[in-house]
Parts: sequence; C-alpha cells; structure tokens
Amino acid sequence: MNFSDFWNTIKIRKWGKYVITILLFAVVFLFIGEQSLIQFARRGREIRHLEEQRDMYREGAEKARREINSLHQTDSLERYAREHYYMHNSNEDIYLVEE
Repeated sequence: MNFSDFWNTIKIRKWGKYVITILLFAVVFLFIGEQSLIQFARRGREIRHLEEQRDMYREGAEKARREINSLHQTDSLERYAREHYYMHNSNEDIYLVEE
C-alpha cells in the first residue's frame, strides 16, 4: 500500500490534509526540538531558580560588606577576634561554655 492509497482508503476530505499537516506542526512545535514549549517552560524555571540564587548571594555579600565595615572600629574588631578566634589578652583566662 503506497501513500496515495492510504489517503484514499481513509477517505480524507479536501481539508483533511491541511488539518493533519497543522496537527503535525503543532505536535512538533509543542513537544519536539530545542525550541519546543516544554523546553521553554524548563528554561523559565531554571531562570527563576538562578535569579533566586543571585538574590541570595547578593544578600550574603551585602551582609559580609556590612560586617567588614563594622570591623574598621577597634572595639568591634577586638570583639570579633574574641568571639570567632578565641583570642585574649595575656592577663586573661578564657572559659568556653558550650550550649
């Protein structure tokens, strides 16, 4: 059975060929290839995820920048060294209390 016999056996009307062509085009457009609607939705989700990460890193950088600016003062630098690196003066004793 060749292609023309197939068209004749299913008795496609005059506009049937166009409808099938449009349906095939729609399937290809929606589901197949790099420019499909599914790929478009995936890229949109990925963009939103990357934008959330960007905002998180910007907030972290801003927090670090504020902390660095606060360390320019001698008192806060000394407090930071005591809290994070357990530094002390030579005449002091340190007791670590874990919660």
